[in-house]
Amino acid sequence: MAQSEDIGGVAAEPSASLDWPKALRDAGLLALFTLGLSFPILAFRTRQDLTQGLVLDPRWGLVATVVAIAFFARLGWLVFGGALTRGAAAGAARVSRALAPVKPYAWIFRYIVLALLAAYPFLAVLFTGTGGALKWIDNFGIQILIYVMLGWGLNIVVGLAGLLDLGYVAFYAVGAYSTALLSTHFGFSFWICLPLAGIFAAFWGIMLGFPVLRLRGDYLAIVTLAFGEIIRLVIINWVELTNGASGISGIPRPTFFGLPFNASDEGFAAFFGLQFTPLHRLFFLFYLILALALLTNWVTVRLRRLPIGRAWEALREDEIACRSLGIDTVITKLTAFSIGAMFGGFAGAFFAARLGFISPKSFEFMESAVILSIVVLGGMGSQIGVAIAAIVMIGGTELLRELTWLKAVFGPSFDPTQYRMLLFGMAMVAMMVWRPRGLISNREPSIVLHEKRAIGGDMVKEGHG
Repeated sequence: MAQSEDIGGVAAEPSASLDWPKALRDAGLLALFTLGLSFPILAFRTRQDLTQGLVLDPRWGLVATVVAIAFFARLGWLVFGGALTRGAAAGAARVSRALAPVKPYAWIFRYIVLALLAAYPFLAVLFTGTGGALKWIDNFGIQILIYVMLGWGLNIVVGLAGLLDLGYVAFYAVGAYSTALLSTHFGFSFWICLPLAGIFAAFWGIMLGFPVLRLRGDYLAIVTLAFGEIIRLVIINWVELTNGASGISGIPRPTFFGLPFNASDEGFAAFFGLQFTPLHRLFFLFYLILALALLTNWVTVRLRRLPIGRAWEALREDEIACRSLGIDTVITKLTAFSIGAMFGGFAGAFFAARLGFISPKSFEFMESAVILSIVVLGGMGSQIGVAIAAIVMIGGTELLRELTWLKAVFGPSFDPTQYRMLLFGMAMVAMMVWRPRGLISNREPSIVLHEKRAIGGDMVKEGHG
């Protein structure tokens, strides 16, 4: 530990006073550690031959490249890290001083962002054409907004109430399967299934909340994780109802006041005298999920200012003090679980109607991990931070699919999307080192007496509830 502290101290010194033997040894140890992690994940690529046998193709060139990157990255940080940190801090201070005069007009920025969001589908068509807009609206715009909504829903439970929930995907699944079953078996439209999906998800949020009223921290996380897995296993094994692992197909798509988005004479395009294009449906889905996400944000912000929102934050800071003040912690926890689950159910209903097909594969634990990562990286309790983290994580994953030029560097079999979880892990480690409380660590107070002041992240509990 002393050695690492010395090296960390050396990194803050100018390069002229750097202890090069220690720096080279530290970089070499990191390179050896990277080499150990690379075996066998990066060192071999698995495939099947014509006899269905397992074949291991060595990729030592890729391993050497990754090890070299780790070595020189660590060495570069030890040499220039101190200067970069001081420069970044000074730059942030200059930017803060420069933006101070326009801070009273920050509300204008919100309307600018809303205007850009409203114009996003048209901008996608303008810059990428009809064919390119299909990808940018669906894979980027709609997909990101789904995770923004899920992140804001989980932020109520984790960020505001401080209850660590590792099974949030269960409510996502409840909303999706409620919509699928009600629409395919009873003929309900999407607009009827949407509120029912939220109600069913909220009910299961209450059902989860009752058994965990006395649990906190790691024990609460384990129970919520088990709840998410129970829901997934029930979906897989209750074949008569959910069709098991095969999923449910033929889910009716949302309509515009009864007008389907198809090429028929009764469709949306024919009714308004337009030429049929798949963009009509994507435009409608984009604005629908945008409205649902904005509704989630609006409700969350309003609830935070109400007594129940302040009770959530009091519960997050200190449950014992919360009880001593006469706050009913049972109601407080149940409302957090149910309201957060309700928004997850809304997102699940939209997900099912958007694709027209769902299966248990879409609701594994990794989805909960991704949603929780969005909340943690963005800053627990911060609505803006969660939105930024969702854009970076989900949009970054989709951008990996566009990096086909990397195949010219690493070979034709290289697939950048296979390394998205590695990038997630690196981003989490980096955030825990440099921004342990998320991208947006400041919090605005719920109520103001005379003057509104931002609350530093170090004054807010991380939410071990």
